Amino acid sequence: MTDKLIKRPVYINKLLSFKDADVIKIVTGIRRCGKSTLFDLYIEELKKLGVKDNQIQLIKLEEIENENLLDYKKLHKHIMDNIVDGKNYVFLDEIQLVPDFQKAVRSLFEKGNIDLYLTGSNSKLQSGQWATSIAGRYVEIEMFPLSFSEFLSTYDNKDVNLDKVYADYLDYSSFPYTLHFLKQNLRDFKTQINSYLEGIYNTIILKDIMENKNFSSSDRLKRVVKFMASCIGSEISIKKISDTITSDGLKMLPTTVEGYIDALMDSYIIYKADRYDIKGKKILKTLNKYYIVDMGIRKFLLGNKGEDQGHILENIVYLELLRRGYKVYIGKTKYNNKDLEVDFIAETPDGIEYYQVSDTVKDKTTLERELTPFKSINDNYPKFILTRDYGNIDYNGVKQINVLEWLLK
Repeated sequence: MTDKLIKRPVYINKLLSFKDADVIKIVTGIRRCGKSTLFDLYIEELKKLGVKDNQIQLIKLEEIENENLLDYKKLHKHIMDNIVDGKNYVFLDEIQLVPDFQKAVRSLFEKGNIDLYLTGSNSKLQSGQWATSIAGRYVEIEMFPLSFSEFLSTYDNKDVNLDKVYADYLDYSSFPYTLHFLKQNLRDFKTQINSYLEGIYNTIILKDIMENKNFSSSDRLKRVVKFMASCIGSEISIKKISDTITSDGLKMLPTTVEGYIDALMDSYIIYKADRYDIKGKKILKTLNKYYIVDMGIRKFLLGNKGEDQGHILENIVYLELLRRGYKVYIGKTKYNNKDLEVDFIAETPDGIEYYQVSDTVKDKTTLERELTPFKSINDNYPKFILTRDYGNIDYNGVKQINVLEWLLK
């Protein structure tokens, strides 16, 4: 493995595409997914383009030396005191830490000579009156922990075994800094990674959620997180979660569960995929599926329990589709009077793609199960089966592709 910074070119190019555009650039995502490093890398690119040091202000609000700037008036004054003639590039990292940050941001944006970039670890940045007041004047760039392709790029030997790298990707987490422990090659690196993931988890649960939402019980919240992690890729209702946890001796009303899940989604640790009726062409309101942002966090929560490779692979594919900019739904359809499911409907303004995900389809029964839902879909949009099996095969227009090769595209 290399010691250099992981470049994250997809996100760098997105930022460059909006450079000097009259919009606020907001980079969102779970804590420690690489947002701060992204700013460092992007600033390097700006300097290559001729931007001078005095045109750039980078303020990392989590750092203790910037504690005095956690007041929006002081933050605004500090920035304005350091403005130079011409274009200025201002980067505010973890802006949600500043109460009423909206007032400072709006004022800075309206100056006209400030290209403004923000990061945040919860969806507060796009909520309520703040989002309404800047509607049409911001773009969100959602950032995730490392993709499989980015993870692979850190290995020195490009002839490494993809299956081995994939196993590492699941075991050791996709959070960028966990690679630091892998590179050290110490005997206890797994313990170090586990401690690091525990720190991320506790910060999200105890600081981002418990403090911000004023929840009364971290035990109940943690129970919901574990339940959600164990049920990735399964259709589930709020009531079922409530009933299951209550039956385990911890009474929890559906409204409480719903509040916890909303908070987990706000902090980007859990994602929800709605079901879509393909024939009826409408989003369904019940039996959604949920996915977790990182398999390392899931393993930290569950240990070696729940090693369902099919659902884990489904989770990986779901996150990759989000990275590629798709809106992703679970497809409901019917064939020969049987209710069936397409794992993912991936939608962009340019069209739709359909995906089935299976660890293996070597068994003929499994293959037929994955192919059958496609028979009810009469459009000509691309249809894929993603599997760990090697070899690409075409079944009357349905393409079977090795999922690791697909992840590297």
